Amino acid sequence: MAEKDINQAVAVQRFWDSFKACLEENRVRPDRSNFYLKWAQAFVDFMPGKKLRDRSGEDIRSFLENLRNRPRIEEWQVQQAEHSLKILYEEFLPGYAPVHVPASPQREPVAERKQRTAINRFRDRVIPGEVERHFTPLLQALRTEIRGRHYSIRTETAYLGWVRRFIAFHGYADPKSMEGTVEVKKYLDFLAMEREVAASTQNQALNALVFFFNNALKKPFGEMETFVRAKRPQRLPEVMTREEVQALLAQLEGIAALMAGLMYGGGLRLRIKDIDFARHQILVRDGKGQKDRITMLADRFSDPLQKHLKNVKAIYDADQAQGSAEVFIWPALARKYPNAGKQWIWQYVFPAKSLSVDPRSGKVRRHHIHESVIQKAVKNAAFQSGVNKKVSCHTLRHSFATHLLEAGYDIRTVQELLGHADVSTTMIYTHVLNRPGLSAKSPADF
Repeated sequence: MAEKDINQAVAVQRFWDSFKACLEENRVRPDRSNFYLKWAQAFVDFMPGKKLRDRSGEDIRSFLENLRNRPRIEEWQVQQAEHSLKILYEEFLPGYAPVHVPASPQREPVAERKQRTAINRFRDRVIPGEVERHFTPLLQALRTEIRGRHYSIRTETAYLGWVRRFIAFHGYADPKSMEGTVEVKKYLDFLAMEREVAASTQNQALNALVFFFNNALKKPFGEMETFVRAKRPQRLPEVMTREEVQALLAQLEGIAALMAGLMYGGGLRLRIKDIDFARHQILVRDGKGQKDRITMLADRFSDPLQKHLKNVKAIYDADQAQGSAEVFIWPALARKYPNAGKQWIWQYVFPAKSLSVDPRSGKVRRHHIHESVIQKAVKNAAFQSGVNKKVSCHTLRHSFATHLLEAGYDIRTVQELLGHADVSTTMIYTHVLNRPGLSAKSPADF
């Protein structure tokens, strides 16, 4: 094989490896990312003589329609393929958005009948890459405003998603020509009445659009009383008993067991320097609201954690030998200490198995393990242990707080360990104790 062909094959493989990493950065679970990758590759093979950057919205529709007409392809697979192309054009190749072509009339097979209701109900569905083609400067201005305020990557992804759907809902009209309040209220009404979204979802959409108009478009809304925020239901957290927690942990092994144990007693997404074995403490950095807090390191997980760090050190040494031993650190800190991200103390305690592309900087480096790994492990362990509750990773945090209160710790201590700004937030755990109100008994037991 000629050297040119070898270099081209390497470049193609690197392209797909980077796209797979991008999929996982955009919350596609690792066990599903290969399927998303195959759909994107199938789209490339669908029109072999046409480059990705030259393909149009009509090409995407033709590809999806071709999938629907295949005998063994289900509708959920078509939607998965569409999601893959959406990430490909909107996140991975934002500069290569497909060219818009007016929609062609659709045929009326069984698949069309199934979609008719969805099309009417999801009028804010976005053609992959279409918003980028028309409004790239606006989206870039939104990204700049978000990053200038040091918002998380998840907030950035969520806000960009709502702005794209808002623009699609209004027929890809220019947001600069909109009045603002009228169009936003119409979209929020659509979400509430037709999409029947949860109150938290509607409020997130409102926050995203207000931020977009106020900061990216420089068209302030003025009085927020114009919008009525959906009232979120007050629900008690799901909490496991101590016996249920032990039964769940017994079903886990390896890294999943260690991660779940630390979540029950502390934090996650840690750096090496955040663990103090001598003081049995963990420093949870950049938590919700960009707050740091100190929590406890359970004695039972101290030895397993030290053994785990020896394996992480081996991964770090291998990365260092290849010149890729770098992790994300805050930009201001990176400017002050350019080599800090390559030092051992800044490495993640639970690193990912492979290198990935940072969605903001574009650098290839090792990130922390994807949250879906532990989420799936905890869910399966709850099923295997016979816990008849809706268990998630956050349930371990709820159980941690409740069990501390049951053990007699004062609520201010628990508030500090959880990182709550207001004690009233922590008070919710007093309602799920075995003895509500900390010490009250039922009159029937007097």
